[in-house]
Amino acid sequence: MSENTDGVADAAAGDAVGGTAADPAQPAPATAGPPAAAGPPADSAAGSGTAAAPEPTPAQPAAPSAAGSAAGSPGHGPAAGVAPAGWDPKAWRTYQVRRQRAESGAWSIAPLAWAEAARPGRAGPVPTAVLVCAVVAGIASALFLGDGLGPGLLLAVVPAIAAAYVAARTARRTARPWTLVWAVGCVALLAVPALRDAGWPSTLALLAAVLLGALALHGSRTWPGVLLSPLGFVDATVLGIRWAWSGLRSRGSGVDRSRWLPVAKAALVAVVLLVLFGALFASADAAFADLLSGLTPDVSVGDSPVRFLLFLLGALLALAAARAAAAPSRWDRIRVAPGKPRSRVEWALPLVVLNLLFAGFNAVQLAVLFGGYDKVLESTGLTYAEYARQGFWQLLWATLLTLAVIALALRWAPRAGAGDRGFVRVVLGTLCALTLVVVASALRRMDLYVDAYGLTRLRVSVAAMELWLGLVIVLIMAAGVFGASRLPRLVAGSAAAAVLVFGLLSPDGMVAEKNVARYQQDGKIDLAYFQSLSADAVPALDRLPEPRRSCALRGINNELSRGGRVPWYAMSLGEYRARQILRERPVKASYEVCSSLGTFHSRTIG
Repeated sequence: MSENTDGVADAAAGDAVGGTAADPAQPAPATAGPPAAAGPPADSAAGSGTAAAPEPTPAQPAAPSAAGSAAGSPGHGPAAGVAPAGWDPKAWRTYQVRRQRAESGAWSIAPLAWAEAARPGRAGPVPTAVLVCAVVAGIASALFLGDGLGPGLLLAVVPAIAAAYVAARTARRTARPWTLVWAVGCVALLAVPALRDAGWPSTLALLAAVLLGALALHGSRTWPGVLLSPLGFVDATVLGIRWAWSGLRSRGSGVDRSRWLPVAKAALVAVVLLVLFGALFASADAAFADLLSGLTPDVSVGDSPVRFLLFLLGALLALAAARAAAAPSRWDRIRVAPGKPRSRVEWALPLVVLNLLFAGFNAVQLAVLFGGYDKVLESTGLTYAEYARQGFWQLLWATLLTLAVIALALRWAPRAGAGDRGFVRVVLGTLCALTLVVVASALRRMDLYVDAYGLTRLRVSVAAMELWLGLVIVLIMAAGVFGASRLPRLVAGSAAAAVLVFGLLSPDGMVAEKNVARYQQDGKIDLAYFQSLSADAVPALDRLPEPRRSCALRGINNELSRGGRVPWYAMSLGEYRARQILRERPVKASYEVCSSLGTFHSRTIG
């Protein structure tokens, strides 16, 4: 079956192209006149990298007459693939499939309206370079990702990026500034696993890289586009398989053997020579054998199933990226209708009351700030840490709920004229400004809490999230002044930038640095907590005096020892530095000494 390159499924898929509410299997009749011609395929919209305007739904002719129904019924004449006179071919195919399903009792459902609106455009023939890049991406994934993430992740993704670039150039898509920003950000995020050993920043970086990669391929600008763009990889994977299969079939019958056979023979001879002489030199010299074993991936028969799955994953990722680059989904066609505008009193009264509540709370916070914490703590009977811990989480939730309130308020805001728009800016701008004070108060409480109990992964994570929420509020305020057209992309970009900075700053290293500084200041340290940190914490923990240094590094050292020898393409920079430090200054303290210092006490720290 040939590929349905214009994004409309073939008869077996049964997509909806028109239909009535009473009978979705029957195309809707036209009101009058001849049927409208189907619009041209959306190659230009897909090729430009921008969202096209929704295509008008072609009007359908009246239902066939009794004379024509026999010829137009399934299994007769036009059922072989030719639509009768007056029928749109797509609507005719859809009608036939649904009628057959209705007669056979088969279940079917019309596609969602948003999926129909975002359907990708037509893609041209798959370039040969894309097929080659897909194979190379599969091989690189199988070789470099079987032992873990690290620099090998970048090596495995480079062929997929090349496939997307070739497909976009073939489709004559032009790179816009935002596309370059998303692409560079995606590559930068993929470098985080190569730099940091901690798994949680790397996971966040991979998720953010998927988002930026989807935005680079689909060119989305609106809120639906930004939120739904990652889903385009699913559709692009299915279409990419069909796209590649169609290209392979078209090349199978007309392969120019005189052109490709010499290249294949030369490549085969080169591989044989490399294997033969490489094995001879490795057996002749131990140093060369050690170098060769360190550079080449270690592949065994036992991990062949995993390597094969990684090959499929890498090849499918490259095909999906190329297919999306050639003909992206048009997520920006999805339109969310605004809510019913409310009157000024109905809309503003709850927000004004909320603003007054925020103002009262912030006044108390400012009084505490200038009046000193001692007076407040004396009157409440709380310690610094208890006072900080008591309110941080509530203030974090208050910030999140405020963003939800702003989103709902904008949906039902009055918008009769310029006066209403100015009124909305004043009310919501006041709420945003007061919320920034709440964010500052929450961060100050976290600072007090960290001074009392030290820094942990959870605390640094929620503090980073609170900072990003404050940045989002600033972006909302700027959108009220300069326009909201760029707000979805700015929010997505700020989230990705926050994840990138979070990973580059090494949160585990920050936790270790802060706690070591705290120990040097007041002699307090929790050695048990360090056992769960990653190798990124080793440089900071290495500054502790013995035996606390060895006890703090004991868990990390055991984890690295259990991992054995790790190839270069699976080792992060943080792990490499940790192994060097532990090799030069091994862990010396005994189990009994570390146990007496509380190293193995199991506890959970918030």
